[in-house]
Amino acid sequence: DIDSIDLEIDSSEPNEIINSIKNFAPSFGGINLEDIAAPDCFIIEEKLKEILDIPVFHDDQHGTAVVSTAALINALKFVNKKPENIKVVVSGAGAAGTACSKMILKLGVKNLIGCDSKGAIHSKRNDLNASKLWFVENTNPYDEKGTLKDVIACSDVFLGVSAPNILNKEDLKLMQKNPIVFAMSNPEPEISPDEASPLVAVMATGRSDYPNQINN
Repeated sequence: DIDSIDLEIDSSEPNEIINSIKNFAPSFGGINLEDIAAPDCFIIEEKLKEILDIPVFHDDQHGTAVVSTAALINALKFVNKKPENIKVVVSGAGAAGTACSKMILKLGVKNLIGCDSKGAIHSKRNDLNASKLWFVENTNPYDEKGTLKDVIACSDVFLGVSAPNILNKEDLKLMQKNPIVFAMSNPEPEISPDEASPLVAVMATGRSDYPNQINN
């Protein structure tokens, strides 16, 4: 028996990818999409869920969301904080960042701010695609503006699925007491554990050579 098989589709056009998967789907019990960037990944996943009668899963979205949310549940127990009382800053508004944010909100988190390379996603931005408009409609309840370094002030949790070395010690000092930092950019995290660990209660990355790996 074969548990899984990898198939590569030589196309980056969403409709071609959807049709290809639709045609070979009867041979499989489930589909795991991988290495498809936002916003195409959202389009492809939603359409396949609509037309197929087997589970459709996107590794970058749901795999990362499941493990990071599980890690956050445990980390909050460790620091004795409740989801409804914390501020979460998510760096990265692509497939993984969006999926992580959606699942974290389901824990009961009320104050979550998504950031992209231009800073906080808020209602006055006029450069947002459809997937980033979800952040406007569902997050940032106080409509905070500014850079990542601005909105990380007074936060309890930083979750990074974005770019390396975008935070430093001074940024972490602005966070609440006993902060949680999940710096999951690979291969280089948003801040290194060596730099962050003395200042945080829980430190995790996406790398297997550091403690507390969070990986899809």
